[in-house]
Amino acid sequence: MNFEEVYNNYLEYASKRHKKQGLDTISKNFRLHILPYFKNKNVNEITKFDIIEWQDNIYLKNFSNNFNRNLYYEFSAFMRYCVYYSYIEFNPVLQVEKFKKKFEYKQHHVYNIWQFKWFRLHLQDFIIKQYFNFMYFYGLRPSEAMALRFSDLERFIVHIRHSLQRKGKRNLDTPKNMSSVRDIKINLLMYFRIWLLKRYYIKIYGVFSVDYFIFGGKKPLSPTTIDRRKKDACNKANLFCITQHEFRHSYASRMIRKKRAINEVSKSMGHSTVSMTVDVYLH
Repeated sequence: MNFEEVYNNYLEYASKRHKKQGLDTISKNFRLHILPYFKNKNVNEITKFDIIEWQDNIYLKNFSNNFNRNLYYEFSAFMRYCVYYSYIEFNPVLQVEKFKKKFEYKQHHVYNIWQFKWFRLHLQDFIIKQYFNFMYFYGLRPSEAMALRFSDLERFIVHIRHSLQRKGKRNLDTPKNMSSVRDIKINLLMYFRIWLLKRYYIKIYGVFSVDYFIFGGKKPLSPTTIDRRKKDACNKANLFCITQHEFRHSYASRMIRKKRAINEVSKSMGHSTVSMTVDVYLH
């Protein structure tokens, strides 16, 4: 059967097993980096030599190790589906070794506490200021912080139960993985800041609902708005600009420098394994 026809069937199968964002990523990767090489072939004609030739072409594009690894697993998952539905007898991807890793120097830019306070001083928007306070001091993923509603707050405990899709309709979604479902204890100052946000929304809307987003009110904050205000504050403070996700890196770096146990840091960040925290942050 033609590769592209089987792939269209696979998308229907995968749509019931992946979150929308994950499915969008798989679809994009296939469309750009797998389909162009195999769409005119029948799936039962693909050999390990075709896979090796495909790998050689991917190497030329100089993608990151992480991206290459994901491509390999996504292609292998598709071929596993083909075996399961008897389009082919075995998975040819597994006959070929994974992409060889190249040397990569990864550097995460972070703010220390004084840089963060200087950055915060130049933020004009009250809601966005509290958003970055939460990101820096509690290490959430941006999609998790943007998804927080007042119903997720139980006195000094914040329940992380959702993430927000960053594109499209920006619907609430499940967190990245099971470990991402967690509870975070906040201090009295952060609780007071959230209370101030509640009072602010009552003043703006005249009413209040627990379904309001903590950082945004009736609607969650827009990532582009956050980035624009962040960039303005960095320019005014004459600071190098870090990404929203690097505020999460800043949290991890600060906790490790404070000698917090690595397993505690890992749990608070919602990592699936302690080794992930070690690999990314301990250096």
